[in-house]
Amino acid sequence: MIYLKRLLKLTVIFFIISIAIVLTIHSHLGASPWDVFHLGLVKHTGLTLGQVSQVVSLTVILVGFFIGEIPGVGTIVNMYLIGFYIDKIIEYNLIPIATNPLIQYLMLFSGMYIMGWGVYFYLSIGLGSGPRDALMVGLVKKTNKPVWIIRMSMEGLVLLIGYLLGGLVGIGTLITVLFMGSIIQHCFKVAKSDLALIKQRTFVDEYYIIKALLQKTEYKETVKTEQEQEREVINNQ
Repeated sequence: MIYLKRLLKLTVIFFIISIAIVLTIHSHLGASPWDVFHLGLVKHTGLTLGQVSQVVSLTVILVGFFIGEIPGVGTIVNMYLIGFYIDKIIEYNLIPIATNPLIQYLMLFSGMYIMGWGVYFYLSIGLGSGPRDALMVGLVKKTNKPVWIIRMSMEGLVLLIGYLLGGLVGIGTLITVLFMGSIIQHCFKVAKSDLALIKQRTFVDEYYIIKALLQKTEYKETVKTEQEQEREVINNQ
């Protein structure tokens, strides 16, 4: 029952995140790097923005999986629902495109702040990180490079490709790159929550939970053993 409540919360949280995404895009000041990429792809495919988001997310999940990052239930729900909600918000014109400069900046910054809280609530559920974050973690493990280098490389690459494809690049793009991370950190600080302490459940964890329930054993012991094995592998590399 608790698990179902967490899933229901995710459906609401992803709607909030989708509102944030459309707010920043419809501010018409420039989209975030990944949305620049999505908008560029929209111009060269017959897909909607939401569908492009879903396809890109699925691709990212698969790449992450092949380099060792197992997705969670929340990761898959993220992939589908955010794209679905984006299309519905645009279809029903719930957030019109801004033309007044004051409204543009208001939409951009409110979208970023809403996104910050959306990310906080999503990660707090603990049912799996977002597709792009999972890929970033996987690349950090594979390359042994700092997080900021991997993140900047990923966002720089999709931004460049998106720009070449005709995606929306502007002052808003620069603002999101410079301040989005700080806003997310601010939201976690206000909520007095430590992101590092939030464990994200993957499908492997779901397997061990089901196995523990069937065998009537303690799941924590199984998880501890798996984590110890993972640490041993990392230490031996």
